[in-house]
Amino acid sequence: MSIPDERLGRWNDAPIRPERDWVVYWMTAQRRTHWNFALQHAVARAQELQRPLLILEALRAGYPWASDRLHRFILDGMEGNARRLAGIPLTYYAYVEPEPDAGSGLLEALAENAALVVADDAPIFFLRRMVDAAAKRLDVRLEGVDSNGLLPLAVATRPFLRAVDFRRFIQRALPEHLVCMPAEDPLEGVELPAPVALPEKLSKRWPNLADALAEGNPPDPADLPIDHGVVPASIPGGQEAATKRLYDFLEHGLPRYQEGRLDIENPSPSGLSPYLHFGHISPHQIFAALTEVEDWSPDQLNDEKIRGQREGYWGMSANAEAFLDQLATWRELGYNTAHHQGRASESYDSLPEWAIKSLAEHAGDSREHLYELETLESATTYDELWNAAQRQLVRDGTIHNYLRMLWGKKILEWSPSPQAALDVMWHLNNKYALDGRNPNSTSGIFWCLGRYDRAWGPERPIFGKIRYMSSDSARRKLRLGSYLERYGSRKTMVPERH
Repeated sequence: MSIPDERLGRWNDAPIRPERDWVVYWMTAQRRTHWNFALQHAVARAQELQRPLLILEALRAGYPWASDRLHRFILDGMEGNARRLAGIPLTYYAYVEPEPDAGSGLLEALAENAALVVADDAPIFFLRRMVDAAAKRLDVRLEGVDSNGLLPLAVATRPFLRAVDFRRFIQRALPEHLVCMPAEDPLEGVELPAPVALPEKLSKRWPNLADALAEGNPPDPADLPIDHGVVPASIPGGQEAATKRLYDFLEHGLPRYQEGRLDIENPSPSGLSPYLHFGHISPHQIFAALTEVEDWSPDQLNDEKIRGQREGYWGMSANAEAFLDQLATWRELGYNTAHHQGRASESYDSLPEWAIKSLAEHAGDSREHLYELETLESATTYDELWNAAQRQLVRDGTIHNYLRMLWGKKILEWSPSPQAALDVMWHLNNKYALDGRNPNSTSGIFWCLGRYDRAWGPERPIFGKIRYMSSDSARRKLRLGSYLERYGSRKTMVPERH
């Protein structure tokens, strides 16, 4: 049950206090009960210390862009966790803030009786800063566990500026870590000390909603002080929905993954990014399921292809290798950047020097169209295709991958400055996208301005040497008939939840 040393960190100087009542696992980024190194470590620590396990999963009300959409997706996952944990001898403490900062003090109150606190270590949104701040306030040791990717974040000791360099690195470094997979179910067959009753003052101040969630009675986001204008998307959240989506993709999407990536009318994306962002599924579970479908073993790795190439290294089908390039290269490259640069990775100044220089040289170029945020958000520009992409984002919480790149490039073209363009992309993506506020999503936004890319020619107005994309070229390249029919009306901006 032990986890790799590279995934474990000590976040404060406080001691373990074995005389206290329980071990707390503070579930913040990896909101699942399977394939979870952090939960696995907490279980092992509870057994070692012979103390009951308490899992705290909380949902704040005052986080940036808090909305019915994001709350509903997270609550779906909390319902599933409550049902899964209901029959296991541990305490699942599910708390939903009725108003901003109402949950302040809950972790500290639980830690007063804790022998140890285990938390997720994830460079996602505000989570790492939140855990770091909490660790400094506790008088008991807090251990952070990295369960973010196939490669432990600590293995790459520097940030990588190009995908080809990171791909080459990960091809050399990853194989030895693929034998250290998390337990599929870290709670299966595990004997834990019996739970102890929570002090009444805790439950009174911070009601535990575990029973209500297990019975299918979650709080209604409409009753909470969050943005009700961003309504729930049609896809459900949670571990069960994520696993269902994974196997649906492997059966129907993977066989045509490459050819379907530019097929707007019948796309074949995995659809897993929201579930990865909220921790409802693990990249290890995805990788294990993929290797089973591919009948793959590590001895099929092609050492002669360790040159940063996209294909040929894994010894899998072309579709599987293309998918793994997204999962194991591009996703983990974004996490590598966020891990090493922190909040600085979200600033305009983090762009490559060549991109900043080129954009600055063209900052004063004439713009035929300039749009305010309100016009962009309401999808009322002159460009029918861009409007459709924005409507898809507002309605579904996602955009087709190719159009998402075009979406960002057009915002650059229509903004008074590249800095203003970044602000608009950042706001719209984080407000509406289910996979927003994530290092991988951040990579996509900053790629539109040159991150992980190279200088391109010919040099163009506004764009300079930034890679250029246009709606006209997209129309020539893609079949868009049914897509424009589906998202061509403002009525399509309201989703139907299933």
